[in-house]
Amino acid sequence: MTGNGEEAVLSAEGLVKRYRTRGQTLTAVDNIDLHLRRGETLGIVGESGCGKSTLARLLMGLEQPDAGHVEIAGRTMPRGRRRFLESSRNVQMVFQDPYTSLNPRMTVGDIVREPFEIHDKRMSRAQREERVVDLLERVGLNADHRNRYPSEFSGGQRQRVGIARALALEPRVLICDEPVAALDVSVQAQVINLLSDLSRDLGLSYVFIAHDLSIMRQISDRIAVMYLGRIVESGPVDEVFDRPAHPYTRALIDAVPVPDPLQRRGAEKLLQGDVPSPLKLPSGCAFRTRCDRAQAVCASERPDLAATGSTNHAAACHFPVDIPVRSGAGAGG
Repeated sequence: MTGNGEEAVLSAEGLVKRYRTRGQTLTAVDNIDLHLRRGETLGIVGESGCGKSTLARLLMGLEQPDAGHVEIAGRTMPRGRRRFLESSRNVQMVFQDPYTSLNPRMTVGDIVREPFEIHDKRMSRAQREERVVDLLERVGLNADHRNRYPSEFSGGQRQRVGIARALALEPRVLICDEPVAALDVSVQAQVINLLSDLSRDLGLSYVFIAHDLSIMRQISDRIAVMYLGRIVESGPVDEVFDRPAHPYTRALIDAVPVPDPLQRRGAEKLLQGDVPSPLKLPSGCAFRTRCDRAQAVCASERPDLAATGSTNHAAACHFPVDIPVRSGAGAGG
C-alpha cells in the first residue's frame, strides 16, 4: 500500500506513558513522535513488552499520555471520555484476538450496529440495517451472517466482523494491533489482502502493529522499530529491510527463517542475552547490553533518532551498522 499524499491524518508528538508499581516507575512509551499520511500504512515492530500495544492505546485514546499529544487531521485530541468519543469517529482499532474482542452474547448484526447507536442516534432502524449489511458484504461476509453469534464463525470470519465494526463510523485511520497473530497462516493472507483492498478503495491509513517481519514487509509503506519504549529506527520499509542501520533491527531481520539457508547473506547477527527490565534500564543506550558494537559512549549517552544517509531513514545509534566500529572493549553490562 502506498501513501497517496502528504496530508497528515494522524500525528503524535513527544508521547510518554508511565506506570507506577510498588514504588517503581515503568516507562512504557518514551518520547515517541509519529506522522501518518492519508492512504499510508506505518508498521510498528518490536519484541513483546517493547510498548507497541501501549502506543496503540495512546493513539486510540484508550490511555492518557503523561506527556505529549496526538493530533487527528491537525486537531489535538481532547482528554477524558470526550477524547475517546470524539477521536473514535476518526480512529478505530482492530484488536489482536477475534475470540475475545467480540461480545459472545451479541449477534454479529448487533456488534456492527452498536457504533451507530452510540454516535448516530438519528439514523432510522432501516438505515442502520442497510449499513450493517453493506459493511458485512464489504469485508466478505453476507447479510444472513448478521443474525448469528461470534461462536458460529471461524477466527478469520470473526476478524472480518471486527474490521466491519471498525469501519462503521467511516474512520480515517485503523490501528491494527497484531490483527492476524491469532489466525492460521492461510487465513492471515486473506485478512492482509482485505486490509490492502480497503486501504485502496477507502483511502484508509493504518498503524499496523506486528512481530512478524514478513507480514510487515508485505503491508507497510514505512516501518518503525521499537525497543523498550523508544523508536530506534524508522524509514521506508524496503530501505529498512535491505539496509538496516540499527544493530537491533539487523538482528530482528537476521532471525527471520528463510526457506533456503544458502539465501542468507552470510553475516547474521543474532541477539544475545535477555531484554533488560524496563524497571531498571541500562544507562545510555538501552540496547548496549546486547550489542556487539557497543563502545564507552553507548553507556554514557543515549543516542537520538538521526538520519542515516537518507533523510527519510533514521536510527538511534552511535555506531550504525554501515559505519565501521573501532576495535576495543565494548560497553556491555
